[in-house]
Amino acid sequence: MSNEKEYIDIFDSNRRLIEAPCAPLLNRERSKAFELFKSNGFPKDSDEEYRHTAVGKLFATDYGMNLGRVEMQGNPGEFFSCDVPNLRTRQEYILNDSYCEPSDSKGTLPDGVLLGSLNKLAESHRTLLEPYYNKLAKEGDSIAQFNTAFVQDGMLLYVPRNTELTEPIQLVTLLRSNIEMLSNRRLLIILEENAKANLLVCDHSSNEKATLSTQVTEIFLHPGASLNLVEIEETAGNNSRLSHLFVEQDANSTFTHSNITLTNGFTRNNTKVTLAGSGAEAHLGGLAICDKKQHTDNHTLVDHKVGHCNSSELYKYILDEESTGVFAGKMLIRSNAQHTTSQQTNRNLCLTKCARMYAQPQLEIYADDVKCSHGSTVGQLDENALFYMQQRGIPKDEARHLLMFAFAGEVIDNITIEALRDRLHLLVEKRFRGELNRCKGCALCKQ
Repeated sequence: MSNEKEYIDIFDSNRRLIEAPCAPLLNRERSKAFELFKSNGFPKDSDEEYRHTAVGKLFATDYGMNLGRVEMQGNPGEFFSCDVPNLRTRQEYILNDSYCEPSDSKGTLPDGVLLGSLNKLAESHRTLLEPYYNKLAKEGDSIAQFNTAFVQDGMLLYVPRNTELTEPIQLVTLLRSNIEMLSNRRLLIILEENAKANLLVCDHSSNEKATLSTQVTEIFLHPGASLNLVEIEETAGNNSRLSHLFVEQDANSTFTHSNITLTNGFTRNNTKVTLAGSGAEAHLGGLAICDKKQHTDNHTLVDHKVGHCNSSELYKYILDEESTGVFAGKMLIRSNAQHTTSQQTNRNLCLTKCARMYAQPQLEIYADDVKCSHGSTVGQLDENALFYMQQRGIPKDEARHLLMFAFAGEVIDNITIEALRDRLHLLVEKRFRGELNRCKGCALCKQ
């Protein structure tokens, strides 16, 4: 029996169980998504978009799924903390695929801001969310449709017009179970006109068993809105992560995204940004540090639909041992997107002969008054620089670490939150030295 057939049977057999605890808005989109998944199945190895990242095999494991919404005991904040020194954030938690209601008061949010369980808020604010939920993701691939068919909860952030969240929101997603677990979670972020927010998403796992997560994030930025999104993955070698990020930007909005993969097993990140309003800006950055047999794949599409918009991309990979990296970035400049400025850069280090990097920068231009560039390089550490540093008394291993740290620093330096930038510099240094990160106040790290 194929992997697709198994999940089709699970959905057909448990449909009432899946839909019972969910808001009508989530269930409305569920049926259409399931039919698309049923027709297409999981991406095939022969599909151009997935030819270096075989995802169908990930679903062969007999995962557990919390379709009955069995409530997890305890609050994750009581046994897991992901603090950033010198940075005060409002911490929210998703445990596996369920939003965890805070057990204590976290202070008031500005009037009109909605932050909490997507399922609950879709029930109480259906009219508000109806124009947004699954509007972008329905154009995604079959993994996104799989998520829409099975998802039951996630997090919503809604910021009304002219409202600025001065305190960053920190969402900690934690995979924790005593069995192999499949989790499907959803994030919906809506910033109305001139709204501003900072969102930090920290992805962790504490399972000894294999885990697989699918995540779909939809972001809507209205005119003049600004969102700074930082995603940090610190999972384990037995964790697989399939993530889809969809962004739609109106006029004069700004979106900044930094995607940092520090430790992982198997990761595929799909990012699609649509610049639909004049004056919009999108700046994407990514850093992946892999060793052993870890695999990180970033696929990006920046779609310039209108003119007078700016975009930039900077993705870097550092691959050691038998790890694999994939970067496929496309900048699409449509015919009426005159006066576009767009730049894409991909730089990669392979530290061993067994490390593999597959890079595919793409540029499609249908307008004639634009400034666009793209490029990609794959290489090793500069032997001349290593020799120079050793001549001045720096041990070879230390010289290697310094060169790798400098290589990675360009991506991290683009993060605008100073305390988070400093923290990431430290984590990257520890990662190069093979030191396990210990979170202050984290009971799991003390085990």
